[in-house]
Amino acid sequence: MNRRKFSKVTTLSLLGTGLLSALPSGATDFKNGNKFRLGGPVFEKYNSPDSWVKAVKKLGYRAAYCPVGLKATSEEIKAYEKAAKDADILIAEVGAWSNPISPDPKMAKEAFDKCTASLNLADKIGAKCCVNIAGSRDKENWAGPHPENFSDETFEMIVETTRKIIDEVKPSRTFFTLEAMPWIFPESADAYLRLIKAIDRKSFATHLDPVNMMVSPAVFFRNGDLIKECFKKLGPYIKSIHAKDLILKQGTFMPQFHEVGPGLGSMNYHTFLKELRNFPEVPIMMEHLKTAEEYEAGAKFIRKVEGEIS
Repeated sequence: MNRRKFSKVTTLSLLGTGLLSALPSGATDFKNGNKFRLGGPVFEKYNSPDSWVKAVKKLGYRAAYCPVGLKATSEEIKAYEKAAKDADILIAEVGAWSNPISPDPKMAKEAFDKCTASLNLADKIGAKCCVNIAGSRDKENWAGPHPENFSDETFEMIVETTRKIIDEVKPSRTFFTLEAMPWIFPESADAYLRLIKAIDRKSFATHLDPVNMMVSPAVFFRNGDLIKECFKKLGPYIKSIHAKDLILKQGTFMPQFHEVGPGLGSMNYHTFLKELRNFPEVPIMMEHLKTAEEYEAGAKFIRKVEGEIS
């Protein structure tokens, strides 16, 4: 799913998908005092905080994406914040998907404004974080590879831009985070630590997506080691996590990675969820699936694995 269109997913309805009737009884994170905070998109239509809470609970989620957009009024933001708190639903993140380091000045300015507005919303509604990627030096593809993406100059641009975003908003209870990408900083746990030190802002933190960090077959086949490294080095900085999976196909003597739903690839979810248990208030959010049924299957798999961990 295109992240720019992600917020539109709430205009769909579960009623026509059969998900509500198919949802297995007991497949909820609200029962038995479970601290596990799994979440994903809400497909069911909602027009109030109460109907949003009901939609989230029907899916058994204890975490959710931000339920309002950047144009929400202060009253709406406060109402949804209260509803989430009363229902023990953690608002995981506000997406700020854009390219603030674009070589196109107009695009870079629009992205900066989107990042500050999104961070402001995250702070007002009490989300764990506002998340973006670093961007790209590619003028056409806001999230694509470019020869200059790993240059020292680009690193400094990311540092300077991130500082400006945080300093503009001065958030008091949320964090601005960058999600890893395979073709720009931060692409590894050490790159995250380097950025954290260079940016030097208390409100800068980590958004973990291990799949995006599997940059070679060697890392892919030993992804359990990657996951352990991320939690060991970044654990206290992690504010939200994306849950998905990855398969590897052979091209013409070159690897081809393909993103799939949780449980359909080679992601070491036993290690992933075992490490996550040390950080019970960090939400794990499914993304990029197309249908409600796919999210249901992903949630079922994740809950199964989580339940198997001793």
